[in-house]
Amino acid sequence: MAEFIEVDVRGLSCPEPVLLVMDAMDEHPGETIRVIGDEAHTRTNIEKTLTYQKKEFQTEQKNGCFEITFRA
Repeated sequence: MAEFIEVDVRGLSCPEPVLLVMDAMDEHPGETIRVIGDEAHTRTNIEKTLTYQKKEFQTEQKNGCFEITFRA
């Protein structure tokens, strides 16, 4: 069993990445979710959404992509 739910939004355009993150939050309440993406505006939009939802999150840069980890 994975330690987290992975949501890969690389190559997707907004609003699709934010909608996928919101769906994952609804489907996996209380679980850890890791979002992987490659567009700066996508990162910003997801971080704004999580802040609005009052979710604590951690963002890291790895191999030209970002990873945002949070508990749904």
